[in-house]
Amino acid sequence: MREVLVPLAEGCEELEAVTIIDLLRRARLNVTTASLAEGPVRCSRGTVLLADRTLADVMDQDFDLIVLPGGLPGADHLNADPRIHQLIDRQAKQNRHIAAICAAPKVLVTNGALNGRKLTAFPGALDALDTSKVNITDKPVEIDGKVITSRGPGTAMDFALQLIETLLGKAAREQVETPLQRP
Repeated sequence: MREVLVPLAEGCEELEAVTIIDLLRRARLNVTTASLAEGPVRCSRGTVLLADRTLADVMDQDFDLIVLPGGLPGADHLNADPRIHQLIDRQAKQNRHIAAICAAPKVLVTNGALNGRKLTAFPGALDALDTSKVNITDKPVEIDGKVITSRGPGTAMDFALQLIETLLGKAAREQVETPLQRP
């Protein structure tokens, strides 16, 4: 079974986090949510999530995909945590999938995981960073090799469905998407 990690930081965007977790679990992917610290995670709009584990518990585990939800200050908390960068480095070294949405691509830009690649992000989320080594697009979902990025809460469903297609194929995506009754 494919293993997916979704790190949850205080101030993450709940619409993105929950959409990603829900749709990937509908596809029968083994999704582990991991909080940066013990206890519940209060999201950017006040929703409280309880992670499956803490990040410390999963540091030695390998994942087929690591997905970073955005939101502020959630993406800043992810970016400030050296363990997140350690996991991203390992994913890249092992040629495994990395994904980020909204403000979270800033973590990948800071890390250098996107050097020479295309990415998309929430407008303005990368303004304070040196983006001279990346190619920023305005696509709702951008795929460049093993890195998948997306723009924000409104693209979360398309993003999650693309992650399913990337890991399991188009038939699995359609199996999840059809019952959602999307237009």
